[in-house]
Amino acid sequence: MKKRTSLVLALGLTVGAVLPITAAAKAIPNNVTVTKEAKQFGKDALVNWKKGQKVPTFVHGKLSTKAHKDKDAIKQFLKENKELYQLDTDKDLTLIDVQKDELGNTHYNFVQSVQGIPVDGAQFKVHTDKAGIVTAVNGDVFPEAPTYFKGVLKANFTKDTALDKAWKSIKVTKAETETNAEAGPDGKKFEDTVEKTELVVFKKENDFYLAYKTNLQFIQPYPANWVVYMDAVNGNVLDSYNAVNDAGTGVGVLGDTKTLNTNYSGGTYYLIDTTKPMAGVIETRTAKNLSRLPGSYSVDPDNNFNATSQRADVDAHYYAGVVYDYYKNTFNRNSFDGNGATLRSTVHYGRNYNNAFWNGSQMVYGDGDGTTFTSLSGSLDVIAHELTHAVTERTAGLEYQYQSGALNESISDTFGVFLDKEDYLIGEDVYTPKKSGDALRSLSNPGLYGQPENMSGYVNTTSDNGGVHTNSGIPNKAAYLTISTLGTATAEKIYYRALTVYLSPKSNFSNARAALLASTADLYGTGSTQYNAVASAWTQVGVY
Repeated sequence: MKKRTSLVLALGLTVGAVLPITAAAKAIPNNVTVTKEAKQFGKDALVNWKKGQKVPTFVHGKLSTKAHKDKDAIKQFLKENKELYQLDTDKDLTLIDVQKDELGNTHYNFVQSVQGIPVDGAQFKVHTDKAGIVTAVNGDVFPEAPTYFKGVLKANFTKDTALDKAWKSIKVTKAETETNAEAGPDGKKFEDTVEKTELVVFKKENDFYLAYKTNLQFIQPYPANWVVYMDAVNGNVLDSYNAVNDAGTGVGVLGDTKTLNTNYSGGTYYLIDTTKPMAGVIETRTAKNLSRLPGSYSVDPDNNFNATSQRADVDAHYYAGVVYDYYKNTFNRNSFDGNGATLRSTVHYGRNYNNAFWNGSQMVYGDGDGTTFTSLSGSLDVIAHELTHAVTERTAGLEYQYQSGALNESISDTFGVFLDKEDYLIGEDVYTPKKSGDALRSLSNPGLYGQPENMSGYVNTTSDNGGVHTNSGIPNKAAYLTISTLGTATAEKIYYRALTVYLSPKSNFSNARAALLASTADLYGTGSTQYNAVASAWTQVGVY
């Protein structure tokens, strides 16, 4: 953002241990999380462990020296590495499916079972490249489960009894959930109450139980998708939670009504969205005009977030979902880190705070002072801009100073335009609310807001981290020329590939030109119309 004085960037590194695959089980004691110090054990594989688990949850590298082309070969591979996973491949693992992706890689998906009963959540996957070389093994399995039980596993009551006990445990009757919905055009009535139950082996802390896993789904008297785990021996409830994701409504900063994905718990609706295919969630919190993070959850009693004080919350939540969907649907990128990390936003930060920022782990939005800004979460391109900083941090890592910093800002502006396709302006929805028609920056005409659009106007300064918000006008103009010539669909592919493949922390404007041209060559070929358009765009702004 133009008014920002700094951008807090933190490199979050997930460090895996490097271990020989056949020695890993002996090398790592139980209940220890492997860190980089474990590299002394070799470089054959990158091995990730969860504290308290006896076997690794992810092993990646060149894990085999010969090709494994079918399920029998994969099972043989697992037998050869039984010391690592401590499982009987024939008894403990059941192959569910085999999938081949667009790159030619093959993925073998297993589930762990005990006496033929699935272990809840114990999925196990083996991945090979197109040549059949095993490149990864991942999932959560529990080798201690088969030996935990004495004798034959047998429930003391039926599934019907388990269902009845589950209903009683949530203090709702099935009759209370039936709404007598009208039949649809096909004559079929909507089934508004769904019951499912299956026998599983359930792990709770360090113990295993034979349990009934029951799902109770209904919309009245409140939206619910209850998951109830019940001990199949004594009928005690081992665990239960409501996994529903509610579609609420809310009014945004500009007075528009939006549909929201919320979560219901304990009679309260939370701005928590668990509908996305991510490991975490999209959640929105409020700092209540204090300067501390992450703040309290944004909540509402009736799932209609329509109070004036909730407008910033509504937009932060809704637009975070829009940006997530964009990166997932366009580039198959799962959240900013590519691994489904939680997208957390905190609104109402500070008092009259004229700023929005990514702090290395979450988004933060001020309410503005009502003159320079209104609530900064009210603009899709602002949220896209800030979340793209997070993507840049996890990919190119562009240093936030001088030309690399100006590129960092320009990349965020450019993706803001990719998402908010209405114009080439940044922040126009929330900047100077009492004055119409202006914005923070313009990609098509940087000079409108005091930015150069050619290297002839480059500003040499030590302020603003070397002019990152000023000199970004130059690559911004190149982006405008590219988009206006090639269209958004083509330009965004070129920019994303450059960001994630070719740009590096110290890239300058010339490096950016080279990176974008290399990306264009990969996608469309050297000498293509697209290649010439990108070259022309950067030549026009004086970057060679």
